[in-house]
This record gives sequence, structure tokens and C-alpha cells, in this order.
Amino acid sequence: MHSTLPTRGVPVYDPRGAVAATPRPIAPRAERLDGLRLAVLDNTKWNANRLLRKAAERLAAEHGLGAVRYYRKESFSRVAAPELLAEIAAGNDLVLTAIGD
Repeated sequence: MHSTLPTRGVPVYDPRGAVAATPRPIAPRAERLDGLRLAVLDNTKWNANRLLRKAAERLAAEHGLGAVRYYRKESFSRVAAPELLAEIAAGNDLVLTAIGD
């Protein structure tokens, strides 16, 4: 975003940027987890994989998940590829992700 302040001919950029997003409703909560397929999306942060695996193991043990599948983003600093998101959505009922710092 370009500043409108007078800067003697030097462009100044606002580091806050501008985000345009369409509001979307959150997905309804599952009433039960037993038999559902869980996707675990690792964002590649140092501790994310460890945190997510432990959480998925606990969910599976306590709630009888039907399957647990693991996916990995290219980088924590980038959004997940549309193809990866489509694969996750098509083959799973729930998604678990976390930052893990």
C-alpha cells in the first residue's frame, strides 16, 4: 500500500498492507468423532509435527476416528497449495492443524 504522505518524491510503503477477504461462516461442529476421517496438516514449523501427531493419537484413542491421514505444506510462510487443500477436503471429514512454536 502506497503512503499518501508527502515524502519528497521517495515512495513509502505501509507495512501493514491491506487484506481483502470475504467473510465465510465457520463449518458446523461434528457431533461425534467416531468413524470420521481426520486430516492432519503439518505447516513445517519446528514443533508442529510433534504436537499434531500427539494430538491426533489422543483423538484417535479417545474418540475412535475412522482414519488419520497426514499432509504437509510446502512452507509455514506460504498458504497451502489449492491442490493440497482439494485433496484434503475430498478425502477427509475433519482437519487438524497448529503452529507448534
